[in-house]
Amino acid sequence: MIERLRGVTHVDRVRRNHALEHAAITIITERHPRVLLRGRSNSRGFYIFGDVPTDELRSAVDEALIRMHDGEEELAIHPRCGTNLAVASILSGLSAAAASRLRPRQNSWSYAVLAAMAALFVAPSIGTEAQRHLTTLADLGDLRVTGIERRTRPVLGDTYHFVSTES
Repeated sequence: MIERLRGVTHVDRVRRNHALEHAAITIITERHPRVLLRGRSNSRGFYIFGDVPTDELRSAVDEALIRMHDGEEELAIHPRCGTNLAVASILSGLSAAAASRLRPRQNSWSYAVLAAMAALFVAPSIGTEAQRHLTTLADLGDLRVTGIERRTRPVLGDTYHFVSTES
């Protein structure tokens, strides 16, 4: 039973970090619309990939914490989240596979294409709800940032940051 509770806590930490990652990226791109960033979260914090000064990232993370604690839950949802891509991929693949089994068989290609297109039409809404209920947790609880470290990838030479958190 205790191991099960630890698992839930681990998942909630990832979801909270994912929400804070989205919020920080949103705030940075509000300030600097041409900056392209991407992130990746885990239970210890999150990575921000892209060219952003460390002090700018710190400022955005601090603002994100404040705004989310003040109730701006929509900051946890991001339109370019990988969750949206995963949902679109799964929905279009499953719907195309199911539609291709319809009769008459000579129309299976057309059915599959139409079904995939219909799935892609509804995927953004479902992806947003998947973020809201599955992959992010806007209630950050006692989440706090313990550090921001700027790193450089050895082979590629590009910079990224790791934002470490605790709760």
